Amino acid sequence: MANKNQRKQDVFCLLGPTASGKTSLAVELVKCFPFEIVSVDSAQIYRGMDICTGKPSKANLAIAPHRLPDIRDPLESYSAADFRTDAIGEIWSIVDSGKVPLLVGGTMLYFRVLRDGLADLPRANKQIRRDIETIAAKHGWAEVHGQLAKVDPGAAASIHPNDPQRLQRALEVFLISGKKLTDFYSEEAKNRSDNKNTQPFNLHFFGIQPEARTVLHKAIEKRFNEMLDSGFVAEVERLYTRGDLDEALPAIKSVGYRQIWRYLSGQVDYEQMIQQAVVATRQLAKRQCTWLRNWEGLLAVKDCSNKTRDTILNYVESTSI
Repeated sequence: MANKNQRKQDVFCLLGPTASGKTSLAVELVKCFPFEIVSVDSAQIYRGMDICTGKPSKANLAIAPHRLPDIRDPLESYSAADFRTDAIGEIWSIVDSGKVPLLVGGTMLYFRVLRDGLADLPRANKQIRRDIETIAAKHGWAEVHGQLAKVDPGAAASIHPNDPQRLQRALEVFLISGKKLTDFYSEEAKNRSDNKNTQPFNLHFFGIQPEARTVLHKAIEKRFNEMLDSGFVAEVERLYTRGDLDEALPAIKSVGYRQIWRYLSGQVDYEQMIQQAVVATRQLAKRQCTWLRNWEGLLAVKDCSNKTRDTILNYVESTSI
């Protein structure tokens, strides 16, 4: 067992928007350095959801095993707190094996809770969530966004009207506690310096930030069409026909899965499904890029080229591991 009382352990994190090539770059890094990968992806945790989540191929897994994919059934919940607990356990396991942790993904909230700790938010309330979803179904998520703006304008300003999961959670927190989500996060920020002092890791962040948005948009559209060719609709259909899953579950709300679910249920036709999925993925990438632009201490890279690989490796080797 590694001595956790020694100097802080270096942990390296590779962040990037969807379709930016994070997995391929991570595999190349593993070929050159004794990294072991921990997945930081809120959709890859689900079994049976492989194509649109971008899980690595069997060939890539043979070169670079990933920890934390396929740890939940789509019917089960998984929180940022769950991730923090699991990730810390996997990090120490990797260290004890003599390798170096490399956390790779695009779920920026997970990276943040690992870095900063957790605000003491109230637990989810199923009835309140159903009530919010009913409002959204009748009047649209813009109405939910408007209600949030009345009680927590700070949160409403930071959450896009097309981001239903974050909207739902922000309004839910207020309805449960009577306290603004922004107030919880202000308390979290006050505690951040304390967390840095008690954090057992030195976290180093690399962020893929494509220079041209049009390049990323084209990559997103090309990737989605490739996923369709790889059997994505059939994958979602297997989930749809289980009979115990529905559109309100976090797993099914994942980008791509939600749109095909709506196609299978007859809410949209095939061409509409493709258009909506591509648009939703671009919106996700935009939100991820916003996180990256505001990420403190980020070492930004432009792409997943060999030059980028070498830049990261030079940085890693310059640290005292």
